[in-house]
Amino acid sequence: MSNTRAYQARPHYPPVGGNVALGWDTAVGTLPARPIVLAVDGPEVQDWPEVVRQLQAALRAAGLQVSSRDTHDWFRPWADIEARTASPELPDDPDFATLTDAVLGDLVVVPELGAPASGVLLVHGPGAALAYHDLLWYADLPKRYAEAAVGAGQGRNLGQPEGAGRATTRRLFYIDWPIQDRHRDAVAPGVDRWVDAQDPASPPSLDGATLRASLAALAQHPFRVQPTFMTVSWGGHWVQRVLGGNVGERNSGITYELIAPENGVLIGDDAEHPVEVPFQLLVALAPDAVLGPAVHATFGTSFPIRFDYLDTVDGGNLSVHCHPMAEYMRRTFGWPYTQHESYYVMVGGEGSVIFLGLREDVDLEQFERQAHEATAHGREFDILRYVQSHPATQHQLFAVPAGTPHGSGKGNVVLEVSATPYLYSLRFYDWLRRDEKGRLRPVHVDHAFANLQHDHVGRAVTEDLIRPARTLRAGDGWREEALSSLPEVFYEVRRLVLESGAQVQDDTAGRFHILNVVEGPGLVIETHAGDVHDLAYAETIVVPAAVGPYRVRSTTGEPVLVVKALVR
Repeated sequence: MSNTRAYQARPHYPPVGGNVALGWDTAVGTLPARPIVLAVDGPEVQDWPEVVRQLQAALRAAGLQVSSRDTHDWFRPWADIEARTASPELPDDPDFATLTDAVLGDLVVVPELGAPASGVLLVHGPGAALAYHDLLWYADLPKRYAEAAVGAGQGRNLGQPEGAGRATTRRLFYIDWPIQDRHRDAVAPGVDRWVDAQDPASPPSLDGATLRASLAALAQHPFRVQPTFMTVSWGGHWVQRVLGGNVGERNSGITYELIAPENGVLIGDDAEHPVEVPFQLLVALAPDAVLGPAVHATFGTSFPIRFDYLDTVDGGNLSVHCHPMAEYMRRTFGWPYTQHESYYVMVGGEGSVIFLGLREDVDLEQFERQAHEATAHGREFDILRYVQSHPATQHQLFAVPAGTPHGSGKGNVVLEVSATPYLYSLRFYDWLRRDEKGRLRPVHVDHAFANLQHDHVGRAVTEDLIRPARTLRAGDGWREEALSSLPEVFYEVRRLVLESGAQVQDDTAGRFHILNVVEGPGLVIETHAGDVHDLAYAETIVVPAAVGPYRVRSTTGEPVLVVKALVR
């Protein structure tokens, strides 16, 4: 298949009202010529010593006297922090915790500060914005760095002192990130400079007004986020070979094409030195424009749909798992909505399968017993005695409501179109797979069977969850099809089929759309306001609610298939 252009892993958009400043010296050059308190806030997991060293050097090079205060000295005793962020529903769970409702102010005692007699008082670290300050900078580091650092045994959890043990992803995912996200979104309207600290020696940055103007403008136009590539135990190599992502790593198992908690948008005139800003922050600052008022009223500032790739080409099977039912998700894990999913098969290998649903003759007691034995004693068992497998037919969609056992087999590329919660795969069986240290990977048998639903068994799986496409509307050289619209799932998955040169009119009608080119070289999106955005094979784009009427146009001599998702 020949593409009009290759997949772009670093889409970027121009700043509005200002420019990207490169390096600390440039940022320091914007400071006023008077004594000030400069607060530099940001997440816990980043190289704070290097950030502070480089910034202090730039301040002194500008002829300014510098004194410093580190917010890490303000955190309450670790035992108090653990008590405030405890998870009563899951006190001893090694993998999961209930999402905390704490805010950063609960974890610190902020001293009274005043303006220095001369120079700059630099207040730095998580929660710096809570102290008195004249100017506020936010030094951000994308979450992928934190997950990698904690997974490698480096870094600390929020408020964790030296000597308090290793940081854990359990605290990072369910305690640190919610607290830090709330704090970041709350202080963002008052940030005077946003610093992208991926390169602490020479970071790009935007002044606060340009940051907010750029995000407000982006919320009015179709946009892409920067995908995040991840290496996992079962991962394949299609994304590396076809899209050029995660090259040089062991595999390309997961690609987060669009997921608000993980992805960022790139603001800059080129792809070399843009400023990465969390996608979630864009939604938080412009929720009605991005989501639409009705979706905002239901989901708050949580962008509720995600798109990602599960790549098992020359890799292994995913675990067979399910996701929490809605009440269990709220009560036990703390999310207000649950993790319904769907699998769209972009690539299906010969003989490859999708695991989905229970067999008609399933013996649930034996299934649970064998799942426990596999976890406790490393005993292999035949999962197909209990769970069905189905041919991974290219362009077939498999609906996966919460509580349904499922997983992709090896040899596939699945476009996962799902609700945004993504950290709650409750595993029945993981093929006795081991991690890098030779330990069995975590399996969550009790959680999984507590959520296992019996609605989709035997023939009902095929009839309800693997349905043929149904035409919703059609025109000259195009049609729009319904692929999945289960009553218990809040979103719909559709498909646009465009013949060569065809075009179709659409309208967000007050609710965002997401589009992904699943076959063909690409297309062009043209909005009623005159914006034009191209979209290549395998790329994903958000059409914000504020866009309203728009047109999708095939621009090459080949047909194009486009998966579309929206909140009902």
